[in-house]
Amino acid sequence: MTDASDSRFKPLDGVVVVDLTRALAGPYATLLLAGLGATVIKVEEPRGGDLARENSPYVGRDGVTIERKHDDDISVSHLTRARGKHGVSLNLKHPQAREVFADLVRKADVVVENFTSGTADRLGVGYEAAKAANPAIIYCSLSGFGAGVDEGSKAMDVLVQALSGAMYTSGAEGEPPVRIGIPMADMLAPVFGVIGILAALNRRHVTGEGQRVDVSMLGALTSFVAIENWEAMALAGMGARTGLTVQRLSPFGVFKCADGYVAIVAVHDPLAKGLFRAMGRPEMIEEDRFANRGRRVANAVDLEAEIEAWTSTLPTAEAVARLEAEGVPAAPVRHPAEGLKDPRVLARRETVPISHPTHGGKELTTAGVPINFSGGKPGFDAVLPVHIGEHNADVYGRIVGYAPDRIAELKAQGVI
Repeated sequence: MTDASDSRFKPLDGVVVVDLTRALAGPYATLLLAGLGATVIKVEEPRGGDLARENSPYVGRDGVTIERKHDDDISVSHLTRARGKHGVSLNLKHPQAREVFADLVRKADVVVENFTSGTADRLGVGYEAAKAANPAIIYCSLSGFGAGVDEGSKAMDVLVQALSGAMYTSGAEGEPPVRIGIPMADMLAPVFGVIGILAALNRRHVTGEGQRVDVSMLGALTSFVAIENWEAMALAGMGARTGLTVQRLSPFGVFKCADGYVAIVAVHDPLAKGLFRAMGRPEMIEEDRFANRGRRVANAVDLEAEIEAWTSTLPTAEAVARLEAEGVPAAPVRHPAEGLKDPRVLARRETVPISHPTHGGKELTTAGVPINFSGGKPGFDAVLPVHIGEHNADVYGRIVGYAPDRIAELKAQGVI
């Protein structure tokens, strides 16, 4: 047992998770759990494994490549999402798989799955099967539309973005819908899933009983869209889509510079005055059009044109410097690759380096656990299922308790 004051302490030390997930939404949930210290047992089909294993690009002895060049090349997606997880193989369609699954669940605290709704039950690894094996189990289901809803319907991130209305929250009026560049639905659902798991674990401390946690991708993303009241804005005559700016908060948004773009927030009077000073036009605050917040919002189109006429003459760095000198919040709009290497997020390990476990080579930057604790430090154990079933002997032997001949028999029969 690690003392909570020890810097190696992780909040979920001792929690065992059976991970039935694949692709992105589910594996991100279990990645967070692994980063918080849980022992995650990643279950994959013996043939093929997680879909992410086949995602381009790959990393290996030749560096980063679009196509797999060698047998030991690893998908960067798999390298990222499988960190800190113990990999076992289990053919869920084999009749004996249910028994093995039950044995895993008896040693676990949490099960996470993100099959299409109804699939886990048909395979015999759904909540009822898990609960029968271990009444204290916390069973988290991540699906497109919720457990029991539209069973068999597949939900991909782009479909959920479309259905939630999120695509029409960006872009300008009259322009095509805008797909959010990061897979928001795939990322939000697992975050809510982990919140639900932690809440259920806390409840189990009181009751001793487990329960099912059910999160839908559509519900998770739509709840984010709903934080703004689009109906009310429409009734007030406010446009939902304003492009690079938010005119009801003007000046607020992104403006073109000579070599890029700058984000500016100058909503309140003191900030607006600072913006006008940075522009070299402090007298603008005396103009009726811009004299207070209400007038600036009412004349947002004119105001934004004045701002962009100024920013477009300057390099981004100079525009930011002038604005910051006047106390106006501003930032350059960066490429994602640049953003990942911000010294602030690297220092806090909110992004972390990864490389091929055998060949090393160029370090790539990927997601860390963006939570810090005063009594310990999150992070991933130095374990990765490079090959499908890599940790069969350890997990089925040490954790589940199977004898070596039992493991060999299961392998020979095609169960694992």
